[in-house]
Amino acid sequence: MQPFTAKICWCLLLLCLPLPCATQQNTDKDVDPKPKRQLKLSPESQQSAQPVAAKTAAAKSIAVFKSSQADGTVLFSDRRPLNRPYQQLHFDCFACDPDSAVNWHKTPLFVRQYNRIIDKVALEQQLEPALIRAVIHAESAFQAAALSKRGAMGLMQLMPETAAMLGIADPLSPEQNILGGSTYLASLLKQYNGDLTLSLAAYNAGPGNVRRHQGVPPFAETQAYIKRVLILHKRYKQAA
Repeated sequence: MQPFTAKICWCLLLLCLPLPCATQQNTDKDVDPKPKRQLKLSPESQQSAQPVAAKTAAAKSIAVFKSSQADGTVLFSDRRPLNRPYQQLHFDCFACDPDSAVNWHKTPLFVRQYNRIIDKVALEQQLEPALIRAVIHAESAFQAAALSKRGAMGLMQLMPETAAMLGIADPLSPEQNILGGSTYLASLLKQYNGDLTLSLAAYNAGPGNVRRHQGVPPFAETQAYIKRVLILHKRYKQAA
């Protein structure tokens, strides 16, 4: 009976061993270890924080680690990579926190970043450059490597399925991301007959929620987002 018992013990030992961890792609957050209400990114200071911010951020944000494989493939994981360089990222939607302490009427604007790309895409999609800038500012505060908890990526925070639908191969490329986000925004404006409020609601919460609620969804985050994009839109038009 001893060999049979040894086989049972060996099988039990195998069952207890941990399985290898697969690298998770496009998860969690990016680009600012501050929580949403502490985020006060500006062209002059990409990361201004108050002393209390660090502790609050640790509780609210989830780390994401960006690294590259030998063949150049970029990976995003919630586990610290071993034996290769990595960059630790955090992010929260800049304008989505209803309790944000940012003064949206006075926060510094990003008037020079990605001018060439934004002007080109605005012309192609028949959008105002000021509107594209307002959405980028609200979505990511012009952080090109931004990743959200839900997996939204880049300057205009494209979801992976949206990026795939639009044929965007690299959502973290500023040029591709702005093209994809602007194309999607233009399609929403056409769908809602130029109604900017409904288009922004759909951009933030999804067309399904706009349809389900027959208008702007009763989500505090979405309502705050719309209000702030409209403020930024007006300010970017004035700045232009």
